[in-house]
Amino acid sequence: MSGMDKNIDEMNEFAPDLYELEDENGEKHTFELLDAMEYEGEKYYALTPYFEDPNEALEAPADLVILKSEFDENNEEILASIDDDDEFEKIGNIFLERINEMFDFDDEEDEANGEIYS
Repeated sequence: MSGMDKNIDEMNEFAPDLYELEDENGEKHTFELLDAMEYEGEKYYALTPYFEDPNEALEAPADLVILKSEFDENNEEILASIDDDDEFEKIGNIFLERINEMFDFDDEEDEANGEIYS
């Protein structure tokens, strides 16, 4: 995924942080930002697909998308896949721990429902 177009709803502080990202096929998808962090001088984002209908969100798998901040030739920030497997695994595990703490999951089964993508 690449091309962080803009924060879709910057005006409402209680609205989720939504990002419209374009995949390698040119298709646009909306994601909700769950967490962002800096690690060893790099910035990473953990996002999940966004659904306007809450019922749709409940039925969908709890996928977690991990992307890395990079800059294009115009020095604009883009979000890109993490190609290095070791880096991806390390960052993914850190985000899983942080998100589990944020949402205070009590049931281990709930923690392992989704998959992580870059």
